[in-house]
Amino acid sequence: MQASGSESMAAEFELTFLGTGTSVGIPVIGCDCPVCTSPDPRDTRTRSSIHLAAGRLRVLVDSGPDLREQALREKLRRLDAVLYTHAHVDHLAGFDELRAFCWRRESPLPMHASRHTLDTLRQMFGWAFSEKNVYKGYVKPDPVEIDGAFEIERLHVTPLPVDHAGIPTLGFLFEFPGNPPVAYLPDVKHIPDPTLGLIRNVDILIIDALRPGAHPTHMSVGEALSAIERTGAAKAWLTHLGHDNSHAALEASLPPHIRVAHDGLRLP
Repeated sequence: MQASGSESMAAEFELTFLGTGTSVGIPVIGCDCPVCTSPDPRDTRTRSSIHLAAGRLRVLVDSGPDLREQALREKLRRLDAVLYTHAHVDHLAGFDELRAFCWRRESPLPMHASRHTLDTLRQMFGWAFSEKNVYKGYVKPDPVEIDGAFEIERLHVTPLPVDHAGIPTLGFLFEFPGNPPVAYLPDVKHIPDPTLGLIRNVDILIIDALRPGAHPTHMSVGEALSAIERTGAAKAWLTHLGHDNSHAALEASLPPHIRVAHDGLRLP
């Protein structure tokens, strides 16, 4: 299922897990636990992010602090848009790495996010949004506030509001003609009923499963499994994983239609 990062190898619609880890990444600094010292490469996890190839379209979801490493690993060369789930640092801090993608564009790079997230980006990276930002080497954002479903070329995107850490947080439902819909909920503690209705019986669900035990702002593995059952998803992948989750051990405990994502995994 894992393939070369070359764009020429991309399927008509393909999702790549750039990162599948929690906010501190794995290995965790200063930790000698079995997962942080694991020889299994699937236990090395950068901060959560995905990349979508939909026909000629290339879309990034979140620009975390590991974006440079992820882009080099997957040989990403261009982007047509960036989508943001929410305004936490582990989803924004790689913003400056978007420079390399802006160099290859004649127009500013569309960045779709909630008003709260756009306001945070403007506070954190004010120089990029300034009218004085005319130097070609800088990030050139084209901020687009998400206020409902939208389309980027043939990719239909439905925002999925969820509860997480008390700030506005979105997941996304991606629909591309001729391909199964994919719902992406990387940071979530609770799925409100209206959002649940939007992803009922979705073909593929990607969902937060931070650790085996309870957490105040993220789903535990058990909560994620319950949410998958409630949605009726045909297939599901667990992401945003902490160092309490060994890839091999966790996957061995799951039913056949639920798998554990890992960095570099591609879903064609």
